[in-house]
Amino acid sequence: MSPTLIAVLGIIVLFLLMLLKMPISFSMFIVGFLGLLVMSTPTAAFGILTADLWNQLSSYSLSVIPLFILMGELVFRTGITEKLFQSAYKWVGHYKGGMASTTILASAGFAAISGSNSATAATMGTMAFPELKKYNYDDKLSTGSVAGGGTLGIIIPPSTVLIIIALQTEQSIKDLFFASLIPGITLTVLFLLMIIYICQRNPDLGPAGPKAAMGERFHSLIDVIPIFLLFVFVIGGLFFGWFTPTESGAIGAFGALILSLVMRKLTWEKLVIATSSSLRSSAMVLMLVVGAMVFGRFLTLTRLPYDVAAWVGSLNVAPVLILIAILLIYLIGGALMDAMGFLIISIPIFFPVAMSLGYDPVWFAVVLCMVTSMGAITPPVGVNVFVVKGLRADVPIEKIFIGIVPFVIAYVLCIAILTMFPEIVLFVL
Repeated sequence: MSPTLIAVLGIIVLFLLMLLKMPISFSMFIVGFLGLLVMSTPTAAFGILTADLWNQLSSYSLSVIPLFILMGELVFRTGITEKLFQSAYKWVGHYKGGMASTTILASAGFAAISGSNSATAATMGTMAFPELKKYNYDDKLSTGSVAGGGTLGIIIPPSTVLIIIALQTEQSIKDLFFASLIPGITLTVLFLLMIIYICQRNPDLGPAGPKAAMGERFHSLIDVIPIFLLFVFVIGGLFFGWFTPTESGAIGAFGALILSLVMRKLTWEKLVIATSSSLRSSAMVLMLVVGAMVFGRFLTLTRLPYDVAAWVGSLNVAPVLILIAILLIYLIGGALMDAMGFLIISIPIFFPVAMSLGYDPVWFAVVLCMVTSMGAITPPVGVNVFVVKGLRADVPIEKIFIGIVPFVIAYVLCIAILTMFPEIVLFVL
């Protein structure tokens, strides 16, 4: 049996295991290890497994994951982000669709600390839905803005998805963080423009709220300054080389702890919940990394990624068409299964293809992150949509999916802009 056929059979078995509800990390580990046994001797397979596991899990850079997760959990559990929502509302709440725009702006602010799409959607939904209902916002617009805004959590740094991509492709976490800043802001602006366009066409969808005095607006910024300073210090310190990504995560977690204590938002119960939730999330992410490492090594031995890259390179087709095909595969894959899981499975296959086509690795990583985050709101497995459904049980799931259509359009526009003008991603490097 040829190595290529073995690799294809391994991928088929992997998807069968996932269809049987086995966790993605375990599925990748089992298939990867069995593949190593087939492609080499048991002694060599165990040797590869133990050496790679030790090197991966003892990596200093890997510790950045639980630290940034803890920072987001502390801010999320202590309710500090409520100040973000209140401040954003005072500035834009009096415009048509202002409450939906407030949700997007507050989501962007929380994303700058959280790094999680579901946490961002849950936090913003808890605060926004009572106000959205109070001002008679259309259910589709209100649920769509919460679900769409939540996806900013894995684009605006610090992002767990960007960290995983950096580790899998052996890139600098720092470079990916900075490269995603402008795309994240661009997507946020496109979200706001979509809301403005929708509410200009039909003002009843998003009625304007009361207008706050200018003094109230500026006073509301005082409550936001500590959160803003935490983000600037963590990301700015990383940019200026004051500390490494891991040190940045440690300072961010410590800063979130001090901030919650100073603002008297932290209780012992909240600290325990934040810590335990961080441990669970970190264990899940680290197991995904381990499974991806074993599965990736199996694919490397079969040389499937290189064969695919060579085959694509021999095609007489414009590279941009192949890129579109890859992104469509990611979109379909993210719609059928967990978007992050599909990303981890597919990177060993498609990253070499993108490199063979001449695309910049940093740019491609940011675009992949963008497509992955879009998978959080596309049917049938849009995790943010189900988070919103849990908060608004009275709204049919079909209506929520209709509500996210404008935000999916914004994603497509943003990806198209990044493709036409890659300098938006690369100029900060």
